[in-house]
Amino acid sequence: MSETISQPRHAKFQEEYSAKIPALALLSNLGWSYLTPVEALAAREGKTDQVVLREVLRRELSKRTFVFEGKTHSLSSKSVDKLVAQLCSPVLNEGLLAANEKIYNHMLYGIAVTEFINGRKATPTIAVIDWDNIHNNDFSYTEEFLVSRANGVDQRRPDMVCFVNGLPWVVIEAKRPDGQSAKAPTVQEGISQCLRNQRPDEIQTLFAYSQLLLSVNGYDGRYGTCYTPAKFWAVWREEDYSDAHMLALKNQAVNPEHLHSIFSNRPDHAWAWYQDWLAGGELAVTGQDRLLISLLTPERLLEMMRLFTFFDKKVGKVVARYHQVFGLKRLIDRINTKKASGAREGGVIWHTTGSGKSFTMVFLSKALILNEALKKCRIVVVTDRVDLESQLSNAFASSGEFSSDEDKANSMANSGEALAYKIGKGKQRIIFSLIQKFNSAVKHPECVNTSEDLIVLVDEGHRSQNGENHIRMTQALPNAAFVAFTGTPLLKDEKTVTKFGKIVHAYTMQRAVEDQTVTPLLYEERIPDLEVNERAIDSWFERITEGLSEEQKADLKRKFAKKGQVYSADDRIRLIAWDIANHFVKNIDEGLKGQLACDSKASAIKYKQYLDELGLFESAVVMSAPDTREDNTEVDETSMPEVAKWWQDNVGTQDEKEYTKNIVKRFEEDSKLKLLIVVDKLLTGFDEPKNAVLYIDKPLKEHNLIQAIARVNRLHDQKKFGLLIDYRGILAELDTTIADYQNLAAKTQGGYDINDIDGLYHQMSTEYKRLPRLHKSLWAIFENVKNKADIEQLRQVLVPRLEIREGESFDVHLKVRDDFYQALSEFASCLKVALQSKSFFEDTSFTEKNRQDYKDTLKLFTSLRQWVKQDAGETVDYDEYSEQVKKLLDKHVVGVGIKDSINVYEVGKFGKMAQPEDWSEEKTRNETDTIKTRVAKTIEQSLRDDPYAQEAFSKLLRLAIEEAEKHFDYPLKQYLLFKEFEEQVEARRLHEIPDVFQGNRHAQAYFGILKKVLPETLHDGLTESEQMPWVTLAFDMDAAITLAVAENSINPQNIEADIRKKLLPLTFQASKSAGGGIDQAKAIVEMLVQVVRVGLKAV
Repeated sequence: MSETISQPRHAKFQEEYSAKIPALALLSNLGWSYLTPVEALAAREGKTDQVVLREVLRRELSKRTFVFEGKTHSLSSKSVDKLVAQLCSPVLNEGLLAANEKIYNHMLYGIAVTEFINGRKATPTIAVIDWDNIHNNDFSYTEEFLVSRANGVDQRRPDMVCFVNGLPWVVIEAKRPDGQSAKAPTVQEGISQCLRNQRPDEIQTLFAYSQLLLSVNGYDGRYGTCYTPAKFWAVWREEDYSDAHMLALKNQAVNPEHLHSIFSNRPDHAWAWYQDWLAGGELAVTGQDRLLISLLTPERLLEMMRLFTFFDKKVGKVVARYHQVFGLKRLIDRINTKKASGAREGGVIWHTTGSGKSFTMVFLSKALILNEALKKCRIVVVTDRVDLESQLSNAFASSGEFSSDEDKANSMANSGEALAYKIGKGKQRIIFSLIQKFNSAVKHPECVNTSEDLIVLVDEGHRSQNGENHIRMTQALPNAAFVAFTGTPLLKDEKTVTKFGKIVHAYTMQRAVEDQTVTPLLYEERIPDLEVNERAIDSWFERITEGLSEEQKADLKRKFAKKGQVYSADDRIRLIAWDIANHFVKNIDEGLKGQLACDSKASAIKYKQYLDELGLFESAVVMSAPDTREDNTEVDETSMPEVAKWWQDNVGTQDEKEYTKNIVKRFEEDSKLKLLIVVDKLLTGFDEPKNAVLYIDKPLKEHNLIQAIARVNRLHDQKKFGLLIDYRGILAELDTTIADYQNLAAKTQGGYDINDIDGLYHQMSTEYKRLPRLHKSLWAIFENVKNKADIEQLRQVLVPRLEIREGESFDVHLKVRDDFYQALSEFASCLKVALQSKSFFEDTSFTEKNRQDYKDTLKLFTSLRQWVKQDAGETVDYDEYSEQVKKLLDKHVVGVGIKDSINVYEVGKFGKMAQPEDWSEEKTRNETDTIKTRVAKTIEQSLRDDPYAQEAFSKLLRLAIEEAEKHFDYPLKQYLLFKEFEEQVEARRLHEIPDVFQGNRHAQAYFGILKKVLPETLHDGLTESEQMPWVTLAFDMDAAITLAVAENSINPQNIEADIRKKLLPLTFQASKSAGGGIDQAKAIVEMLVQVVRVGLKAV
């Protein structure tokens, strides 16, 4: 033994030292009471076929009381016995999961007992767990917990078990961190052991009570619950408990009694090792420690079980992942906050596609019921597509949110009228509706509910935030909390944020891949090599367009280039179909499936045709029904448009929804159907874990791109990666989009408030006021028309009318047409903005009739413009040429082969830049040149609204270039010099400009103008107190200019005059105090006006 003790200073990898003893010590510091294996066995009456600590359970239940007829009574021993018997007898004949759910419900809701008080019957519900007073519960833990297997002969021995009131809530398997090369990683080994022990012939009795299962190895860990498949065991990243808190817990002295008990059944050298381990200095917090602290702190454990656990009929028992927990905690705090108006605050939950948004909504619904302040709230779930509405309502039903099928049916708003009734008079706790229904619902007087106890959950919020439907929804529910759930916020100016409030919580694709919440994606570019006979095409084009003007020819070329006719060329599609078939057969494992996204229905049909000819596997087309009114040339059925004919032959009279539903069901269940060919359908909201590859022959951007690639990121046992095979060349777009989302995440993780971007949208709230003038100007073109309801009379004002003047043919209506096009374009743009502005719908000077009139006017004149353009020969009948273009390209575009891919990229690493230290010298110089060019462009263009900064940074750039030349032999130094300078330019940081302006570029620019005009007064040597009056003046200028712009938004031409009027007296006084006069004041004001002009042009 002495020889063993002499080596304690070496780190030990055995699970006993690396995982178990540290875990046992930490649990004590978390507030758990240690029981030796002997004590734990005694507490269950010495029986290894029993898993409940009956002694502890009985003691805790005996403390329970109930109120009857106004008096508090203790629980009778008979009731205690009954409760103990019921809790200690799990019914496993219906399966482990059913038994676990039954016991969970007992713990969550309590158990009813019968008591007789003075001869009178009472049936109180007794809480098994005191959820409100955590200290009124017992938290015990033990190790080496022997449990008899179902056969009654063998035994299993879980490493650690944690009990709440004597019920075994948590089972922990501990492994050594280094593992053995022949086996799986050690955490996976622990998971495998937990899964094995849940089989019918193992120790299911123990797992009938389990709420959390942990597998740890000293340095890492994962968690699951009863029946969680291995692929869904999750990591945890803590967002509430600080690192300092965890470090303090890890290094806190352990209760001496607990320590004595822990080491009482261990050899002496284990105690010596432990003492030496502590004596070595401060202990670092490991991944295992973080997991234990995060999940097994008693308060958190009860919170997880009560709020973040539910049973789903399809997937079984679900315990929330960390992003769902913290997202909802932030959201509930937000909803509990009220605005000055009394309305509840809302926000955006941005959790990447595939990370469980539907379940997050279900968790929220459950959490609201159990939250005292919010339990009276009703929920309105809003989507923009029928299939998503069905998917979400099924998720709620499957998780037990409805008591019956009738309850679920009553929650569905199947019409605008039904929605209006449910909002205004209904009592349903949960309502489901499409956002489109609000437009008709608001026509019913009952469609308004001013209660602040309404929470609107908008699924795929990035699609449901714009336009009239959104405004109508907010009008019907003015005080509700609006919460958007999205996997892909719209990137353009963070639009999703502006409509719903700040991003409350973000969980990005990269983080989900790191957490193994979704499958990592691999990208490969496989661009078709095409031979195009350009000479033949040009010759043909000139021949068939003879008679068209040069403008019409250019228009025709633009049209067919935009329509991507080359991409639809027959030989190109045949080539790609051959490549897809071979790639799928060689690379996709049996049992996995794929999707092909193409850009047109005609292309989808061609792909199906060529894949069928190859005959390697079965595919199916999913698309919306064609418009049978279009593209017909003859009555004969054989000349039907090909898409319509395919639909008739393959779908026939079958309902489109039913057809799609049947195909999707086959894709999920039939192993023969391998590939779905889609155009727009099933690129969002379609979650099939077997989907392993997406073949892309379609231009995709931003949120549409992220939504599409997420079709193949769901977890599946056979999938190591989801594959993206690109035939269109979207690599740059993919990289940029992911980088943009990463940047947005960086800004929003702390909560990105709408006020942070206030100013980007100030025009929207006033833009609509221009509508009456623009509407009047548009109709003024037709002021001489007697009957303005007669389309022909309107048309006659615009159709070409040729007259001979000075021997030349002249269209006298040409200017009128141009004026009409311009007026209509301006009116349409303004109305589009107005229909997205809440102010437009709240402004009482506009009636509902006005708004409808504006929409009708736009519809009328848009159709008239199209008609008149055809009259004037300003457009070409593209259909006349489309078939000829198709035949031409099919003939002269030949597929040569698929170009070999240079690289395969891991998508999770897109948007991330390699470190400059790792670059080659050539790349470093190239990057430096790029920055130099970019900075020069920024100074020239982006700093036009700040003349002082523009001039100052131009000088600094010249100095930086001179400095960089000194480091020519050190390219990395050059790069870092310019990189730092670029950051300085972007932040507009100048040492002579006070820091107080950071965040207010306008005021900073006005201060710079003062420095330019009054350089002797505002020299660089001024003290802070000497600068302060001028700083105040700059902010006053900013306030005055902002007011002038807002007050004159309807008449922008008056802005400059108003600025001069407001600021000339102010600047004159300032100039006088600096020894100047009216000339300097005028110079300052004129420079201010120039800056404002630049700003207005940029908006």
